[in-house]
Amino acid sequence: MSLWILVTLAAAVFQTLRFMLQKSLSTTRLSATGATFARFAYSAPIIAAVLAGYLMVSGRELPPLSAAFWGYALTGGLGQILATICVVALFKQRNFAVGIMFKKTEVIQTVLVGLLILGEGVSWAGFGAILIGLTGVLTLSKSPGGTGHWWQHLTNRAAVLGLGSGVLFAISGVTYRAASLELSGLEPVFRAGITLAAVTSAQMIAMGAWLAWRDRDELRAVWGARRTALWVGLFSMGGSFCWFIAFTLQTVAYVKALGQVELIFSMLASVLFFRERIAAREVAGIALLGASILLLVLVA
Repeated sequence: MSLWILVTLAAAVFQTLRFMLQKSLSTTRLSATGATFARFAYSAPIIAAVLAGYLMVSGRELPPLSAAFWGYALTGGLGQILATICVVALFKQRNFAVGIMFKKTEVIQTVLVGLLILGEGVSWAGFGAILIGLTGVLTLSKSPGGTGHWWQHLTNRAAVLGLGSGVLFAISGVTYRAASLELSGLEPVFRAGITLAAVTSAQMIAMGAWLAWRDRDELRAVWGARRTALWVGLFSMGGSFCWFIAFTLQTVAYVKALGQVELIFSMLASVLFFRERIAAREVAGIALLGASILLLVLVA
């Protein structure tokens, strides 16, 4: 089995665990912004320390980091921050599995973003997969108990947060791959480690400065929630490292498509841990999106 498949599966497991903890934090102790910052605050120092330790032990040096590398890395980092805030806020609107499902529109949107940024084309069969996925999104966009036509529900808070997180995660995934490709000539794990350390350090500094300026109480709350937030950081580190390795080995569309195995994990978490019920309409929407993802894998 290819390495990119193994690390993508591992990333999906880590990410599900991290979102479960962030859902708990955001609904009990932290705001959406605080729960997002906890992810970076408790992972960036560890990632930087591991990279520094590797450089010391191996005797290697950091390669030159070009302006293009930093441009891609910082764009991806900002997109990921905003996307994560959207997802954590979404958890307060809909149940866990559907929240993750909205986020997973990034798989379909990644094809479009990849076309714009990396010049990746889409076949007619791939376009058909996108249309099937769009049908699933429209099915999920209607709030429980809502009335009216489907287009009247595309502007509700849950739909806006979910679709917004999808396009932002698509941008971050594609630009992360572009940043890692700037480090040509290095082995995939080393490239992933450098890119991840640069991105998470910038994210921690930027969000920390923002909260220090606008919401110092939330900074103290993140520290107060450290026993849980530390695990958020550790799971985030494991998941991000695996995603970054996969992005250096395979195109983002394939990685994101395989990452849909997270849907199975999130539905199990929704039912077993959060005791939430999945409505028949939501199952239908998930099935449509799953079908589009499977077709996308076959034709991409």
